[in-house]
Formats: sequence, structure tokens, C-alpha cells
Amino acid sequence: MSDVTQPESFEFSPEFRDAADAFIAKYPKGRHESAVMPLLDLAQRQHDGWLPRAAMDYVAEYLAMPPIRVYEVATFYTMYNLEPVGKNHVQVCTNLPCWLRGSDGIVEACKRTLGVEFGGTTEDGLFTLSEMECLGACVNAPMMQINDDYYEDLDPTSAESILTELRLGETPKTGSQIGRKSCEPSSGLTSLTEMDGEG
Repeated sequence: MSDVTQPESFEFSPEFRDAADAFIAKYPKGRHESAVMPLLDLAQRQHDGWLPRAAMDYVAEYLAMPPIRVYEVATFYTMYNLEPVGKNHVQVCTNLPCWLRGSDGIVEACKRTLGVEFGGTTEDGLFTLSEMECLGACVNAPMMQINDDYYEDLDPTSAESILTELRLGETPKTGSQIGRKSCEPSSGLTSLTEMDGEG
């Protein structure tokens, strides 16, 4: 955070304030601090995908909690960005299941296509590339997350195609890139392929 120009103030817009109040209302009376994670997410979404200190202080005040407790949450979870990120935050999983299924090739395709290393942002501000430990879609590895969307069953060609489409302002297909549904076997269903009505 030290090298980043921090805004002096932050405040939820009316739309985000309504969303924050709706989150707080989900928790029992006296447990409003439990809403810290969704409120930090709202603040990050309002502030171009990253959390300045002013936003964390604002969330602390909004929830009447010590700022240090908000900082602890924001610095612990990788879903919170403490520095500016590009319009498309490309997060490539390199954990064991993705690595075993070829994430090294996905990483190289992303670096080559974007021209940046992990932690870098393209000069046009469209992309930031990050390495992630696990994004929870191991069965459809290798995968990457871009903003709120998952792209699964990747190979270097499909990863490059997704990034190229985003650069052109298009909307690439999310989910499995090989057409599988959910987490069924990539070769297709192998059991319960027919229902005969018998128990």
C-alpha cells in the first residue's frame, strides 16, 4: 500500500449503501461486525476493484469496529486488492490439481499474451495478472478467474483466446472450455446414463 496514491476519503454511494445495509440486516442484532467481508467487497467494487485505506477506515466506522480488525480481514484474504488492478483481474490457479493438468502452460500463455509477469498490469490498464493458490474448481482444472467469472478446462490456446476476446471488448464463454457440464467426467457420463423407473 505504501507506493500507491491513496484517496483522502471514501463513502458508499446510495446504491452501495443500500446493499451494505441489506448485508448488515442479515445478521442478528449486535452481530453487525459479521458483515465486514461483504462490505469490504462492496467498497472494492465501488472503488475500481481495489481497497484504499480510506475505504477500509470507512467500513470500520460504518460497522463501529476498530480499524485494525478491518485491516486484518483485508490483508488476510486474497480476494481483497490493496493496490489498483486492471479492468480485468486475471487470476491463474497454480495449485496442485491445476499444475498436474497443465497450469504452467496457462501461465505462459497469459504472460505471453498480456506481456506482463505475475503482479503486473498492462500499460493500457486492461489486465492485471495474479497467481492464485486455489480457486476451488479443481475438478475442472486447469482454470483461471477473471473478475467474477471462472474459465475452466483450459489449455494455452483457449486461455489466449479468452484474453484476446476481452481485449477486443467481447464477452468470452465462461465455465468449461471443452463443453462439459458442471463437473461430470470429461469423457461424458459413465453411470446412471439411463433411467428405467426401477429403484
